[in-house]
Amino acid sequence: MNKNVVVAQSGGPSPVINSSLRGVVETCLEMPDRFGTVYAGYHGIEGVLREELLDISAQSREEIALLSVTPAAGAIGTCRYKLKPDQAEDFDRVIEVFRAHNVGYFFYNGGNDSMDTAHKVAQLAAERGLDLVAVGVPKTIDNDVGDSEFKLIDHTPGYGSVARLWALMVQGAEEENRGSSPADPVLVLQAMGRRIGYIPAAARLADPERQMPLLIVLAESGIEMPELADRVNDMVKKRGRAVVVVSEGLELGDLGETRDSFGHVQFSASRTTVASMVVNYLNDHGLPVQGSARSNVPGTHQRHDIAYASTVDLAEAYAVGQKAALLAAEGESGYMATILREPGDIYSVRYDKVPLEQVANSERTFPAEWITEDRTDVTDDFLRYARPLIGEGWPSIPMVDGLQRFTRFEPLFAEQKLIKYVPQGLR
Repeated sequence: MNKNVVVAQSGGPSPVINSSLRGVVETCLEMPDRFGTVYAGYHGIEGVLREELLDISAQSREEIALLSVTPAAGAIGTCRYKLKPDQAEDFDRVIEVFRAHNVGYFFYNGGNDSMDTAHKVAQLAAERGLDLVAVGVPKTIDNDVGDSEFKLIDHTPGYGSVARLWALMVQGAEEENRGSSPADPVLVLQAMGRRIGYIPAAARLADPERQMPLLIVLAESGIEMPELADRVNDMVKKRGRAVVVVSEGLELGDLGETRDSFGHVQFSASRTTVASMVVNYLNDHGLPVQGSARSNVPGTHQRHDIAYASTVDLAEAYAVGQKAALLAAEGESGYMATILREPGDIYSVRYDKVPLEQVANSERTFPAEWITEDRTDVTDDFLRYARPLIGEGWPSIPMVDGLQRFTRFEPLFAEQKLIKYVPQGLR
């Protein structure tokens, strides 16, 4: 009897996370001589611990195919639960669930912490004598998985789509600011990305020729409020207006930050925002022209606007999921499927593998040389890196009665064979 499959995901979702899920699932289903039933851990590793295994093999192929145009994590759920070294009962439970359901393949789709979970599960299975192949699938809109030399992974699925959304959103913001500048000369937009600047940097893709009165301030810029205000006011004096993109992680003062179970700051759940702090400071100290500064703080829709997804990102997300399944079919346990850029002027990538232990809890940085000397913009080297990732055209999203048609799986779960269990971290 072939060993069964569990695929799960964790952390914040992305517009293309389900395209990777589809890549894993369809590849496994096309190899029945290798893989048994394909299950999804419902809401990530928490679903595994609770023995909530959604039967994907029993779903219609139409619903599986729709995963590529279904954003975020509603199809199989996600979680922010970390397997910590002192949670021995959780580790025992994972092995117990996998044994009970004849699971021989485990795929975990996520970012740094998810790769750590996949690595721990692979190690644990080997220690306990469980015949298990564990493979990681990369995902994060922040583009912070891997190394800063881009040797482990060039970019992470999800980033290209959010970069595209920001390029197009800044185009719209520029039109807004051009028209309303007599009353609202400064528009401040806040981008996601925690402490890393890849998402706000993507604003420059809207204006590669630098025609807009655009300032971009990354968390890594190290600029303080008075200097930032001076730069904004200089732009207003020169152009009469300014569009300012700031990172949510720019350190300008106390935000009343909250944190998730991974220890990451949840800026969208904090008491105030960087954008509001900048706007308040500018308005309190006065602008050099009539009118006020205003802010726009996009929220989690940055992670789920599938209509803005990059077609390049969608295709690559599927291919890296497919690569993960092919690695598993070859018995390659303890690896993450990866995307590596080929050298040359014409953009192309290849799909490979890297050891999970090298990417588990890794966190790349934004190259300092990609930040301009004045610390309010990014260089052309960044543009050359990011431009191919956002693609050209619009994705094709199926519509029914004027609404987007997303995957809707039937609630078909594996029969539970073990006693009920509450994950240690939730007791």
